[in-house]
Amino acid sequence: MSDPNSDQSSDEDVDPESERADELGGTLSKWTNYIHGWQERWLVLRNNTLSYYKSAHERQYGCRGALCLSKAVVTPHEFDECRFDISVNDSIWYLRAEDPELRQQWVDTIEHHKAESGYGSESSLKHHGSTLSLISATSGLSSTSASSFRKGHSLQEKVAEMETFRDILCRQVDTLQTYFDSCVSGHHREELQKDKVKDGDDDDDDDDSPISRTDGDYLLDDSCKEKLFPVASPRGPAGIDFKGEAIAFKATTAGIFSTLSHCIETMVKREERWQRRLEKEMERRRRVEESYKLVLMDLNKKSQYGGPDYEEGPNSLINEDEFYDAVEAALDQQDRIEEESEKCRSPRPVALSPDSDSSAGTHRYSTEVDEMVHSHMTHSLQDVGGDANWQLITEEGDLRVYRREVEENGVVLDPLKATHVVSGVTGHEVCHYFWDTTFRSDWETNVESFTVAEPLSDTAVIIYQTQKRVWPASQRDILYLSVIQRMLSANESEPETWLVCNFSVDHDSYPPTSRCIRAKINVAMICQTLVSPPKGNKEMIRDDILCKITYVANVNPGGWAPASVLRAVARREYPKFLKRFTSYVQEKTSRQAILF
Repeated sequence: MSDPNSDQSSDEDVDPESERADELGGTLSKWTNYIHGWQERWLVLRNNTLSYYKSAHERQYGCRGALCLSKAVVTPHEFDECRFDISVNDSIWYLRAEDPELRQQWVDTIEHHKAESGYGSESSLKHHGSTLSLISATSGLSSTSASSFRKGHSLQEKVAEMETFRDILCRQVDTLQTYFDSCVSGHHREELQKDKVKDGDDDDDDDDSPISRTDGDYLLDDSCKEKLFPVASPRGPAGIDFKGEAIAFKATTAGIFSTLSHCIETMVKREERWQRRLEKEMERRRRVEESYKLVLMDLNKKSQYGGPDYEEGPNSLINEDEFYDAVEAALDQQDRIEEESEKCRSPRPVALSPDSDSSAGTHRYSTEVDEMVHSHMTHSLQDVGGDANWQLITEEGDLRVYRREVEENGVVLDPLKATHVVSGVTGHEVCHYFWDTTFRSDWETNVESFTVAEPLSDTAVIIYQTQKRVWPASQRDILYLSVIQRMLSANESEPETWLVCNFSVDHDSYPPTSRCIRAKINVAMICQTLVSPPKGNKEMIRDDILCKITYVANVNPGGWAPASVLRAVARREYPKFLKRFTSYVQEKTSRQAILF
């Protein structure tokens, strides 16, 4: 069906379905920010523009961003086979496909779409105006005035010359206007005289008529101030040389056009000079941009605009606030996962050994174990109240956490000490659940995997474990010896004391790798059992016992991380860990026989 409004603009004749036919779309993962990471987005390629939406069903709400592909640079990632980046000046999109084949399809389609758009081709230049059109438009005029160009004449001098020509023209116009006015006045009087002659009033109006003379001139009346105008004189009224004035007028206008041509020529030459300077600057900028890209490649292709290639380090471009926001978001996500797994976890039967060896046995690390245990029993149990170096950072009832701020070469090594009192459990029970790897996955939420590297005795093992990565910090692993001991008291008045000591060691089967940063630890869990004798002959119950816990941790993260972030995480995580672990022990032992 034809359109009755055929004279309307061509925009109204465009069929939207034909435009939709050239539209390509699909789902890709797009890097959103350092907190939410990769998110699925619906991308649409249409009319040389790449747009993205939250989903295909939310297109009616408008796109969330768009890139013009004319000057876009598509870069497949060097290591990630499913990822490619699209950059336009300072804007970069980080995209990931489900597999390498789909990534290659997107890259080829975008490059093909750019080629078909005609950017950079000769045909595309026909659609754009050029400053060179000024040269072509004035070439015909400037060629006629080449003789007027004088080397060394500035544009300011020619403009002043045109001002002089303007003044001359104004005076000549005034002179010619006076001549034409005089001609009109003389013609009017001549017509008036003829009318009077026809009416027979020549005798009555002698005083008002001009007097004829023998030389052919007329004497005008007083209103014309007795001026004589020769009839056959080569000069016009008022003594004006009309022919000379006309020649002068023609010469002046020719001079103006010549000067204008010179000005245009000068401007064209300046335009050419500025065009050459612009081309040089563009070439210089191109070389600088290429050098800048090479520098980025030398820096392991780290992005300058907050992409997923950020790594921890003293030169990290993420500021401390953003670093902490990312770490906190990752820890919150781990907490949510732990809460869900806690709901689905079914209770397991628990069988505790009635007693443990009072010593760690004899093995190749026996000397180091004795030194570590003696050091903790000597220094860790000391009261922190009189030590000005310890700072109280958290206090929640009986739970108190202290810290000393220590840094070495920019790495935070803050020693930490926490004290807590838990009812209904003994020191032996708390240390057993802390040491036995059988229950490690029940209460430890930050461990990705662990394995017993080597059992040294019934109470000492070497453990290798990897911590869950908290982006943007690098992943850590730990290789440490874990030992549980019962400390013999000097007299009966001292409370029964159990200790678990974990400290880093080396092992040939687990050398450091490039995948993880090896952290160093020296941790002790010291538990003292306090008993309130039951009244009368009643049997002792769990309400009659308390466990005083002293937890000390000296951790070297093995690499850089912002000091404020590490201290904020410690303030948040250590109290949460102690409360979660002690609640777990209380739950597991609530229906078990008391184990001293």
